[in-house]
Amino acid sequence: MEMQIPLMQDLDLQGLRTMIRLDLNVPIEKGVITSEARIHAALPTIEIALSKGAQVILLSHLGRPNPEELDGSFSLEPVAKKLEELMGRPVCFLADWIEVIPDITDALIVCENTRYLKGEKTNDESLSKQIANLCDVYVMDAFGASHRQHASTFGAMQYAKQACIGPLLSKEIEYLTKALSEPEKPLVAIIGGAKVSSKLGAIESLSKTCDHIIVGGGIANTFLLANGKETGKSLVEPEMVESATRILNLDGVNVPMPIDVIVAKEFSNEAIAETKSIEGIESDDVILDIGPETAIIYKDIINEAKTIIWNGPVGVFEFDQFSNGTQSLAKAIEQNSGIKIVGGGDTVAVVEKYNIAHSISYISTGGGAFLEFVKNGTLPSIEVLKSSNKV
Repeated sequence: MEMQIPLMQDLDLQGLRTMIRLDLNVPIEKGVITSEARIHAALPTIEIALSKGAQVILLSHLGRPNPEELDGSFSLEPVAKKLEELMGRPVCFLADWIEVIPDITDALIVCENTRYLKGEKTNDESLSKQIANLCDVYVMDAFGASHRQHASTFGAMQYAKQACIGPLLSKEIEYLTKALSEPEKPLVAIIGGAKVSSKLGAIESLSKTCDHIIVGGGIANTFLLANGKETGKSLVEPEMVESATRILNLDGVNVPMPIDVIVAKEFSNEAIAETKSIEGIESDDVILDIGPETAIIYKDIINEAKTIIWNGPVGVFEFDQFSNGTQSLAKAIEQNSGIKIVGGGDTVAVVEKYNIAHSISYISTGGGAFLEFVKNGTLPSIEVLKSSNKV
């Protein structure tokens, strides 16, 4: 990472209104936070700013509320309460903050969900300026939102008096940059999930540096189709076959194809699972996991790897009968002693489900941002800092 990008930890923040854009987008059910991981990840950043004598103002989005119909279900208030409990210091929650943020020196300020503001998602210029004018220093520390050009991320950085990135974001970028630009070989990427279209850019980029790319989930079905195989009623993207074929034909990267799969006649928790060879797929089959023979081939590749980048499960791991493929790869990854980087919400859920977090070198907090960084080697939030005169 080019260190000319200003880091929060290097700035004098004494007495300055320091606005930190975090990713506190946590799952909340009936007012109760069901996973506090993102809040815990943000605590060191907040503590550093406070120890530097900053007046700390926190921003984050939560979920996807419609600014036209707000009912409070996406409020950050439960997060503010949780922060107060975890930090043991007063937290002041501001429901209305865009016009003015009062000078509160003895408490941490948490502002209401940025997506409650009209113009947030369209990166409205006047809203961006309004946000920027509420602080002396703007800190971007939300990796999970750093690929979005929104007013509270990209826009506010452009207009802030002083902008910088926080420790979470700088650590994330440093880790990914090293893994992508100077990887220990062999480098293996595991790319699962539903759609090739959302991950094609990342797969193409990885194909330049990877020795092996293991594809799974709906993505693998499209590659099977490109290979001329029957995929039955499985989730596929026929319009992506050409792109998949191009990747399969590349020299220098191996994209192993499943030789057997777990199928059912429907996508449901009650569906009866059946193992079939790729040649035995029928027109009414739905592919929902990789088969045991394929899992062995993939595990052998993982065992040899020195660097692993993992984004997306290889089957419908939420249903037990279609979880064996993902579980067997998770266990192989756990036993590998190389560098292992995991990104994306579903993948983090797999890591938690099979208790392998202790063995992962780095767990990325972002899904879309992770893929965008893999694809482009940078993110809009970083570029805006480089291109503005704030460096």
